[in-house]
Amino acid sequence: MTDVMTRTHPFASDRPLTLAVARALSTMRDEASASDLLFLERWEISPIPGTAAALRVGQLRRANPTLAAEIRAELASRRR
Repeated sequence: MTDVMTRTHPFASDRPLTLAVARALSTMRDEASASDLLFLERWEISPIPGTAAALRVGQLRRANPTLAAEIRAELASRRR
């Protein structure tokens, strides 16, 4: 299995960096929802400071608890 991070440019904000988000986006046609999932993924990779970002991530995690857990697990496995 090829790692998604090796196939995408790390600064391309419109492409997923995790398999979890890539799978979720494969069934999604709504641009705003896709943007939300990409934001969540990037925040899990490198949290940014600020109340607005924290509130947005909190909402996204509550709306997508399984996906958020999959993203964190995938990123944790890569760090090992």
